[in-house]
Amino acid sequence: MGRMAHFSARWAHMLGPQMTGFLVINPRSGDARPTALELETAARRLGIDTHVLETRDDAAEVSRGAEADALGVAGGDGTLASIAAVAVERGLPFVCIPFGTRNHFARDLGIDRGDPIGALSAFAGTERRIDVGRVGDRLFLNNVSLGIYAVLIHRRERHRRRSEALARLRSWWILLTQRENLGLSVDGAATEARLVLVANNAYILRPLSLGKRERLDAGVLHLYVVDDAVEERTGTRFVVDSQVGRLKAAIDGEPDILETPIDFRIEPRALRALVPPRR
Repeated sequence: MGRMAHFSARWAHMLGPQMTGFLVINPRSGDARPTALELETAARRLGIDTHVLETRDDAAEVSRGAEADALGVAGGDGTLASIAAVAVERGLPFVCIPFGTRNHFARDLGIDRGDPIGALSAFAGTERRIDVGRVGDRLFLNNVSLGIYAVLIHRRERHRRRSEALARLRSWWILLTQRENLGLSVDGAATEARLVLVANNAYILRPLSLGKRERLDAGVLHLYVVDDAVEERTGTRFVVDSQVGRLKAAIDGEPDILETPIDFRIEPRALRALVPPRR
């Protein structure tokens, strides 16, 4: 409690009476520490209105109806995009509070992933204009994958109770041994691929994983085609098609089914992201 009291005293005056913040908290995001109750308590002490999501809540609708000058969300990568879409729609600043398992977007935005309570200071922080991606009409902040990784995400949803370590080993084995080609075309050209990933700005590529993004405001999509090697393409719009008609996808790590052709585009500097003040 002492830490929260100190935090409140330090930042409450920065929010000011003219600034109203609204924070949606997803209590089911990862194994978050602090707890949702502790985070809610800290936010309310700063004068930030909060809403802890219940099972049947629609996070976007909750945010769409909030009377606030800034919209925030505490959750994992899969929770963020729906609130960010409302922030873009309403022209309001957006606050990301890392509260999930990996928090890749928070990392790339420069937010301390280990300090969700400290991240609340972003409500009184500095604004950065950053890009968002669109797949059809749906907003994404990180990336959209098609192919074997998307299949793994769908399997993960069906087997959440499986040992995490066992699931990870099985996932890598499938990635390394899966040879089925997707039979895709990109902008009308046939493309040999086991995995296609469309990213909002460029990732640093690492063996068997993606590193961080150095920029979120370059205004460019990066399309990675993975077969026996990795091919990278850049552009502001891509159209991915398939004779299958429907493809399993992972959008910011969440499973979905997309009808083809799939239209990807970027909206440069569309999101008014707030980050904590420099200390």
